[in-house]
Amino acid sequence: MTVMQHRNAILTGFAPVVPAQPKVLILGSMPGEASLHAQQYYAHPRNAFWPVMQMLFDIDRELHYEARIQQLKVHGVALWDVVYQCRRAGSLDAAIEIDSIKLNNIGSLLQSCPEITAIFCNGGKAWDLFRRHFFTRVASIRPAMLMAKLPSTSPANARLSLQQKSVAWQKVKQLSAV
Repeated sequence: MTVMQHRNAILTGFAPVVPAQPKVLILGSMPGEASLHAQQYYAHPRNAFWPVMQMLFDIDRELHYEARIQQLKVHGVALWDVVYQCRRAGSLDAAIEIDSIKLNNIGSLLQSCPEITAIFCNGGKAWDLFRRHFFTRVASIRPAMLMAKLPSTSPANARLSLQQKSVAWQKVKQLSAV
């Protein structure tokens, strides 16, 4: 049993990926086991995030992780998660122990990046946590900010095809245009 699989282990997410001129912030909930192990956003081989980014921005999903991140930055896309730390057995968002959640300081990121005009949450759990803890505050300080939920790219979200997810995620491309 790895540390990540241990029920009482506290999991810690990643630092944000922020380009010089961010336009769009994509928020996940908390990295899954494969991502934590690899220390990479969306590392699970069946997660549709990088295939969607390939369809939107022509970022080759087979490139080395750092090269994919650099290309994402060129398009003005920032990545982070709503949750900084939590306990969770496995990778499913439903297994996050709510009373263990510590949040990332999304407000501070937005203050340091006034160029961000849209926040998209990758799936329902990220959206629910963002709405509960940040939505009202962000709306009050940045009333023009677009905030929306996109279909999860997680392999657990098998009800939509890759093509359907890519169509829904087109908003990211439209709003990240530099």
